[in-house]
This record gives sequence, structure tokens and C-alpha cells, in this order.
Amino acid sequence: MPKFDVLAIGNAIVDILARCDDSFLEENAIIKGAMNLIDADRAELLYSKMGPAVEASGGSAGNTAAGIAGFGGKAAYFGKVAEDQLGGIFQHDIRAQGVHYQTEPQGLNPPTARSMIFVTPDGERSMNTYLGACVELGPEHVEEDVVAESKVTYFEGYLWDPPRAKEAIREAARIAHDNGREVAMTLSDPFCVGRYRAEFLDLMTSGTVDIVFANKHELLSLYETEDLELALEKIAADCKLAAVTMSEDGAIVVRGKELAKIAAFPIEELVDTTGAGDLFAAGFLYGYTQDRSLEDCGKLGCLAAAVVIQQIGPRPMGSLKETASQAGLI
Repeated sequence: MPKFDVLAIGNAIVDILARCDDSFLEENAIIKGAMNLIDADRAELLYSKMGPAVEASGGSAGNTAAGIAGFGGKAAYFGKVAEDQLGGIFQHDIRAQGVHYQTEPQGLNPPTARSMIFVTPDGERSMNTYLGACVELGPEHVEEDVVAESKVTYFEGYLWDPPRAKEAIREAARIAHDNGREVAMTLSDPFCVGRYRAEFLDLMTSGTVDIVFANKHELLSLYETEDLELALEKIAADCKLAAVTMSEDGAIVVRGKELAKIAAFPIEELVDTTGAGDLFAAGFLYGYTQDRSLEDCGKLGCLAAAVVIQQIGPRPMGSLKETASQAGLI
């Protein structure tokens, strides 16, 4: 039996979250709703302008790994931090969630990655990310035994920004497929899709990636169309399985000619959308690795997303397993 349900590979980032209004974004040239890559000087400048902030371990794939563990699944994680305060926070938090994490920290320079996330009154988050130590992740950090013993190896599209991470992902995919496992990715962000459209499509059509997660905007960007049905047809042809989230409209899952529509779970208040897609992937992959139906996988994903958007920060504070049990999904 595989030791892990899901191995997640991503940029190990500590999120620094603060509230702001839309005028703050305009004044500081921040693209709303996107992940903006910044350098160290810009990171210091934005941090100096932030109001009261909350620090929380984040990073897209890290959030997904923590979510899977929160459902009671067996999760592992690869990602690079530095031997500094934020690196210590990240290591502590992900291990405390029950995630297997043994990637060696990277000295003191570059420092651990951090993302200044500004949350506007509508709950939208605008991320400004300094990658720091993340760029040091390379193929030598791929633990072959962990990949071989994971049912699914999942990575974030953001990893296409640091150059050596691409090599790590291709090596992990080779090991996974050599051992009869599957590989999944999230498209991460419409701007990320814009930067790497051809490469992402090649990952899918070449069979390097089996399962794709995207939100509606990322999917439409991938195929450069405004026609959702056409985009769904194309992604169904390009990969084995795709799950597309659509905010309050729930999600659509396609596998060949099979299609499942899943309604969103009702919420009391939208607080912060940070981590919504990451937690959808967590719920879906937890269900998938437990051999649940596509509809059940989608429901678990939508439930996890609904939980995380009603709080500040990208990792649920309560037990996802308990919440799913109360909803009759486990």
C-alpha cells in the first residue's frame, strides 16, 4: 500500500495578511486578485505600508497538503525555506498539521519566501510574493521514495516561475509514472497561465500531468476563449481528469465524456478568498485517493473551500474531517 495519499510540491511561503481598501491597491500599483511577483526591496516597501497583519504559513501546495491532512488523509510536502524565523514558522506549522515534511532548509540567504496579501472589503485577495528561498528548489530535493509511495503527486503552476523547480517537477513526474502513480497540477493564476500557456498545455497533452485543477478564469485563459463549454471540451480532451471551480457557482468535473456539476456550499459571510482553490484541491484529492465518486470528490472540495473563505488565512482553523462528517460526506 502507498505510504501517502498525496505528495504536494510548491513554493514554501509565509503569508502576511492585512485588510485594505481598493484605493490602497491603486495607489501602490497592485493588480487586484492576482499574484504579483516582487523583489526584496518591493517586499520591504509594501510591508512598511501594511496595517495590522496576521502571519500564517501558506503557499498554494502547502495549503493543499495541510487540507488533506485535515481531512485525515496522509500528506507529504516538498518546498524550500531558509534557516530564519519565517522558515521556522513554516516548518512548525506544516508538521503540526500532520504533514510529512523533510526538505532541508537553505541557509540564511536568500530568506524564506513571504507573500504580502491585501484583502479588500469584497473578500478578494491580492498577493505580492517575494520568492526568496523558493527559487533554490531543484531536482536534488526530490525524495524518490516519497514520490514512489504517493498515490498522487500534486504541484502548483507557480513553480514554473523559479527555473530549477521545473526540473524538479519533471523528475518527480517521471518517478511517479514509473511507479504507476498519477500527477496533478493547479494552473494557479490567470497571469501564471499567460506566462506559461504553451508549457502547461504540453504538460497535459504529453501525459506528464494526468489531473488539472483550474478556476473558470484560468481555464478560459488557457484556451484563449470566452466560451466555457468549448474550454471544457478542450481540457477533457487534453488530460485524464479536470476540476474547474466557479466561485459561488460551484464546480464542474470532467473525465472524458463524463461530467459532474457540483453546487457551492452556502456560507454565512465571505471573509477572505485566500486558499479557496487550494482547499478545493485538498478536498477533491482526499476524496479521489479514497476512491470516491467524482461528485463526492467535488462536494468535498466545495466544502473545504466554503470553510476557508469564511476566515482570515489559507488553512482551516477547525477540523475538516469533523465538518465533512457533519455534512454526511465522510
